[in-house]
Amino acid sequence: MELYKGRPDNTEGRLPREMRTYDFLDGLNIEYFRTDHEPANNMEACNEIDAVLGVIICKNLFLCNRQKTDFYLLMMPGDKKFKTKELSSQINSARLSFASPEDMLKYLDIEPGAVSIMGLMNDKDKAVHLLIDEDVLEGEYLGCHPCVCTSSLKMKTEDVVKKFLPATGHDFKTVHLVGED
Repeated sequence: MELYKGRPDNTEGRLPREMRTYDFLDGLNIEYFRTDHEPANNMEACNEIDAVLGVIICKNLFLCNRQKTDFYLLMMPGDKKFKTKELSSQINSARLSFASPEDMLKYLDIEPGAVSIMGLMNDKDKAVHLLIDEDVLEGEYLGCHPCVCTSSLKMKTEDVVKKFLPATGHDFKTVHLVGED
């Protein structure tokens, strides 16, 4: 794996949703670094990607309430454990569960394994509420996928919060997750 600055020169074999991500970021003048890789299906592979990027890729969870009327994208450090009860009380939503792959595709134009804040650019109806763990916001950089699981990006957290999110029309709620047993 290598670290590249910006979008790939060769777009052959890349999905349109990935290229739209680069177009969106470039249009906002957000600087980003990229590495291409096989889908990461274990922690060892994730650690290798993190090492190339020089940042821990965020764990992104796509959640919904039992009625499937509220959808949430949770960004948290990759090394924290997720506890539903801990989050539910902070957002006043009981019975959170993982949203279906169909809803993921419908709202974010993303498939399982590639969930990312970048998907919010596809949520034109603002149906998804963004939740960010405070530890993610403390980092200078964050890592995420460009709507596919075969590339990963590194960009300044400040650019994501002050440029990307306003351009998508989304705001966020900061949450405090301990992530311990």
